[in-house]
Order: sequence, then structure tokens, then C-alpha cells
Amino acid sequence: MLLPAGGVGMSSAMDDMNLIQQAQRHQLVVRELGEEIDLEIGPGEDDPAFDHNPLMGVQARESSAEEHDNKQMVASQPPTEDQDMTKTQQVKRKKKVVKRWREEWADTYKWAYVDLKDGTARIFCSVCREYGRKHRRNPYGNEGSRNMQMSALEEHNNSLLHKEALRLQMASKDKIIVEKPIYVKALMSKTAGSIVEAALKRDPHEPEFIQSVQEVVHALERVISKNSNYVNTMERLLEPERTIIFRVPWIDDRGETHVNRGFRVHFNQTLGPCRGGLRFHPSMNLGIAKFLSFEQTLKNALSPYRLGGSSGGTDFDPSGKTDSEIMRFCQSFMNELYRYLGPDKDLPSEEMGVGTREMGYLYGQYRRLAGHSQGSFTGPRVNWSGSSLRTEATGYGLVFFAQLILADMNKELKGLRCVVSGSGKIAMHVLEKLIAYGALPITVSDSKGYLVDEDGFDFMKISFLRDIKAQHRSLRDYSKTYARSKFYDQAKPWNERCDVAFPCASQNELDQSDAINLVNSGCRIVIEGSNMPCTPEAVDVLRKANVLVAPSMATGVGGVVAGELELKECNLNWSPEEFESKLQEAMKQTYQRVLKAASDFGYQKESPE
Repeated sequence: MLLPAGGVGMSSAMDDMNLIQQAQRHQLVVRELGEEIDLEIGPGEDDPAFDHNPLMGVQARESSAEEHDNKQMVASQPPTEDQDMTKTQQVKRKKKVVKRWREEWADTYKWAYVDLKDGTARIFCSVCREYGRKHRRNPYGNEGSRNMQMSALEEHNNSLLHKEALRLQMASKDKIIVEKPIYVKALMSKTAGSIVEAALKRDPHEPEFIQSVQEVVHALERVISKNSNYVNTMERLLEPERTIIFRVPWIDDRGETHVNRGFRVHFNQTLGPCRGGLRFHPSMNLGIAKFLSFEQTLKNALSPYRLGGSSGGTDFDPSGKTDSEIMRFCQSFMNELYRYLGPDKDLPSEEMGVGTREMGYLYGQYRRLAGHSQGSFTGPRVNWSGSSLRTEATGYGLVFFAQLILADMNKELKGLRCVVSGSGKIAMHVLEKLIAYGALPITVSDSKGYLVDEDGFDFMKISFLRDIKAQHRSLRDYSKTYARSKFYDQAKPWNERCDVAFPCASQNELDQSDAINLVNSGCRIVIEGSNMPCTPEAVDVLRKANVLVAPSMATGVGGVVAGELELKECNLNWSPEEFESKLQEAMKQTYQRVLKAASDFGYQKESPE
């Protein structure tokens, strides 16, 4: 039964005035089976389909005798005709509101729940655990908009309090240790197996790092079996030289203080000073920092330069933050990290969540604290010198590596269907160079799903995709302009027919089922663009199907090469053609070193190993 707010009593003119005032400010209190729900939401039209279904999250119970008597007292009052029509309209509106809440919001959006507050059941936000006007902006849409239900969700998601609560929730997820099953590969050599067992025993809660160790030990199994001294070398290599964990306090635009956690791992400096990326992402933790720095160590060792490996980052999420907030965070981050940086120590480069803006703020604070500008961070530059192709180097390098593999098979990229995942810097530059080589790239993806264009992308379409990403719009908007394209929600592009695949999104994006789809779609070569994009199970499937897998430690050398060219070469005013020529030569050297090492230890060129 639905009754007006303010209790049950004798009908009077004052009660009617209260009803009208409450209806005007869109504040309704629903009493269902003896419990009240405070709905701050606008009125809706009557819905004759509304029935006596229980409200979501409210436990049904029998009404007391006192409530029954109160209901009878209200029903016994003979209202006037005008009063009766007013109350009937209010009841209809209330029914519509409850109907909308129960079936649309609770079942579809999953962002609210019902709980008791001071003895009264109210609707709370699932993230920030607040209700009603406790949000900075009213989450339930009673600000006079026409479509109250949809505006309620929009108002709620845009509220500053909700965004901050969501950020803190995302950051806290990775601080809770969750037991993940770690897939352990069977190794032929007991010696190699002992190395993995020691790493598992030492770091059982770092699945990404353990996975990376397994991949490397599996690849080097023949090397280790030929010389037992390598066992001791591997044991030393798998322990970072220096791990730095520090607090990063910063102040937002509202004057509130927040604290994030920063990481920097100097994994190995045997070959020279460290180089490695900085990642700003809520999922960042020590295990991921170790995995990234370990991969970077081996990637740098494959490059033509003598460099050590490092990596790091923070669980700070730059998305949704203002420029001033990001500047204050970067300055606070550098206040601690700068003492471990320098051209002969360690220089960071861009990674996920770090672009031109973030690198500019970080380098500016480093120069201010260090008191000099020797060396510079390897990344996209705006206000200081740098090569014109720094940001393109990694993506272009992937395509150069693929072309080298195909050339050894007496084939070329021209006319081949290519599937690309991701839609960030690397993925977009892969698309560019594939088009330049005459290939047919047909997909990009993001966290929401993937986009396929059967006609293939061209330079004009890539420009349109960049505009979509710059405006933080969905890839779905692309299909509204190009009719031959289609966007698939919550899906991956690996079941599309292709010849070559370029996974460029994130680690472990390609699992066992994806690998099976890739094999069935006709793929023959996988060029890894992101760090460790394939799970161990996926690699097993691909190798059994004789699909060539080019690991990211070799294919991703382009970014390292470009950064060192900037730092070591005097001529920083190369044309794009000159820079691209130097990048191609460096990728060719890396490819030849990979082939020679494989040949020395008995691997055939055609083998998936």
C-alpha cells in the first residue's frame, strides 16, 4: 500500500498541503509491507502493468495489527472529489516510480541497493555507500530534467563523490591479495624446473611475474641444460637489484588529500644504465612492476645498445582527472623518485596511462629538483627536443619485424588480412604502417568490445578513430559513419578471419579459447605488441598448431632504439624517412640476433619455438 510521507493519521487540509508540497519537490516515501524507501526521483506516467511485486532488496513481512488499524482509519475518511483525484494521481505516480526502480535500475544498472538507515530503508549507491542528497550532485535525477530515469543514472555517475568512491574502490581491489591459480608448465629439465620452483616459493602472490619467469625459463631450457653455470646466473637474474615502493600524497581540485602508491624496480644494470616505462593504472602493483621490468631487461639486452632494465608506475588513475590534478600528482610522484634517476642511473619512458602531458609534468619537476637538464625522459616531447617519430617507433617496429619474418618465408604483408587489438598509441601506429605496406587491417578494440571493418581501415578512417578516442567516445560511433563496419560488445577480435595477428592491448589478453579461435580463423603468425599478451595455455595451443609467435621482448625493441637514438645521437633533426631507416636497420639487427641464437641451440627457422 502507498501512503504519503509524514505518518498515517486523520485526513485534513494540512495533510493535503503537505502532499502537494512533497509532490512538487519530487520527494516520495514508499511504504511497502511496513517498510519505507526514500525515493528522491521525479514523477512518471501511470503504468497499468504495475502489480504488487515486492521492492528490490526489501524483505517482505506481514504488517502489524497497528498498521492495519491505521490503514482502516485512513480508508474510513470520506474525502472530497478534488482530494480523491489528487491522491489518485499521486498514487499512480508513486507506482510508476517504484516500477521503474525495481525493474530497470536494480536489474540493469546494478549500482544501488536497499539498506536500513536509522530504522528506515533507503536506496544507497553501491560504490560510495551514500544515499539521497549526500552526493555532491543529486544522484536520483530530481533536478527537473524531462527523462527522470535516465538522467538519474547520468547524474549519479557524474557526481564527484561517486567518481572518487569508484576510484578508491578500483585502487583498493589490487591491494587485497586474491589467490590466483598459477599455471605451471612441465619442463623437460629438472634443473630448469628448480628455477621456476624457487621463484614460486619466493613470490607466490605475484602471478604476472611468475608467468614471465616461466616463459623465459621455458625458452632458455636448452641453453640452461648445456651449461649448469647458467642456473646460478638465472637465480641472480630473477631477483631485482633494487625495489622502490613509496607514498604519493596529492591534493585534488576540491582541496581533499589522497594517497597513492608508487613503484620503481631496477631489475638489472649489468649491461648499463636502466631504461623502462612508467604505468599509471589502478591495477598497478609490485608483481606487475617486477614483471614489466624483467621483460624490459631482456628487451633492452636484445637491442643494439648496452642497457639495463627497469619499470614502475603507480595505482593512480589519470582518467577523469583535470590537468591541474595530474600535474600535482606527477610533481609529488617525482619528489620521491628523482633521486634514483639520471642519464647514468635510470630514465623512464611512457607506458599505459602516461603520455605527453604526464611526461611533461614529470620531466619539469625532475629538472627543477635535480638542478640540471642532463639527459631527458624517453617519451613524446612537446617543449623539449626529440625525434619526430618517437611515439611511432614501437608500433612501426612491430610491422618491420613481421615483414622480416614474412620475407624469410618468401612472402610479404601486401594483401594480408591483419587483426589488431587495442586502440592506443601502439595499435594506431601498427595500423598506419600496415596500410603503408599494403596490408588490410580490419579490427581495433577497447575494454568495451571490438570493431571490425570488412573493407579495412585507411588513413582517413584512422584519423576518425583517433578523434573518437581523443573525445573519449565509444568505438561504436565508428559504425554509425561506416555502414560496412560492426561493433561487438564485450568480445575480442580473435575469431575474425586473418593471416597475421597483432595483440597490442594488455598482458594476458589472449587466453586459451582465444588462441583456438585464432587458429580456426586461419592465422599463421602472431606478433606480440603489448608485454606478455598471451597466457601460457594460449602459447601452447598456438605452438601445437604451428603458428609462429614473435615474442614482445624482440618485437618491441623499436621503442628502446628510438629513445637511445634521441639521447646518444647529435643530429636530432632527422626527417621521418631518415629516422625510419635507422629504426628498420636496428630491427633487422635484432631479428638476425634472434635467428642466430635459435640456430646455435638447435631450433629450426620454421619451428614455432
